[in-house]
Amino acid sequence: MAASRGTRAGGNPLTTSRKRACRPSTAAPPRRCWPSGAPLPPEPFFSGPGLDRADLLRARPEQLAALASRADARELQWADGLPQIDTDGRLAWGDVRNPQVFLGLDGEAPRFSPLPPASPAGVAFGLLGQLDGKDAPLFACALSLANWHSRHGFCSACGEASDVVRGGWSRRCSACGAEHFPRCDPVVIMLAMHGDRLLLGRQPHYPPGRFSALAGFVEPGETIEAAVARELMEEAGIEVADVRYLASQPWPFPSSLMIGATARALSDRLTIDFSELDDARWFTRAEVEAALAGAENALFLPPPRFAIARTLLEEWLALK
Repeated sequence: MAASRGTRAGGNPLTTSRKRACRPSTAAPPRRCWPSGAPLPPEPFFSGPGLDRADLLRARPEQLAALASRADARELQWADGLPQIDTDGRLAWGDVRNPQVFLGLDGEAPRFSPLPPASPAGVAFGLLGQLDGKDAPLFACALSLANWHSRHGFCSACGEASDVVRGGWSRRCSACGAEHFPRCDPVVIMLAMHGDRLLLGRQPHYPPGRFSALAGFVEPGETIEAAVARELMEEAGIEVADVRYLASQPWPFPSSLMIGATARALSDRLTIDFSELDDARWFTRAEVEAALAGAENALFLPPPRFAIARTLLEEWLALK
């Protein structure tokens, strides 16, 4: 293949048409529903409109410099490799000092960020419970970009150093001129259902008692539906049908797109791959409800509120 997913190699009609729009559409987003037509609860954490990304300004360095010098321009503050959160749970902003990334426009006010080395995911998880949901999309955007830049300082085509260009939204090789763009790795995360029960698994790094939805990366040449079926067969030994997309979530650890889905299990007999999972079990609706409510007799610790797995469980319970 001539170009990687993150490298420009000519006029892609998809990216060309996308760049014509500077401001987000004012049209209502598509209504998210279960296959039955029942409406779903709110979007997962990290989802939402965030800022106007103003893509057309990224290729205009003179305009970006002028925006950075404006009195209403602000720069995202970082602490210990993470976007800083104030005592109200909002992102902290300060004067513009190192505007390496143009995050976009908050109304008409420019917003920038530096590119510090990003922290390990485990450090961030302790702070996410404090983060206001309104700022979560911007937190995810800034951290994903910082993660990508910290791992892609050199050209994947020739190995030479690359430079930050387009307001922090790409890197250009100083030797061969190849331009590389931030990438997101697609991950399927799914609830397999059998009657009125669903399948949850436990990974080795989870806190004691935690169970969550099974998940795995989409492989090259694979559809979302095929990835869901393959991961469930590989990890739990179950065959599924009727794979349905539900919702997606940006996941900035380091930079993934979580694709939430459901599937109907054709059997409840499990064959667990213990190199992937410590355990996997079927749970009833009442057992899931008790876990999400934090009941003393709950059989498991549910995923945290900022994980799409938590949203999928809440949505499954809402489906009567």
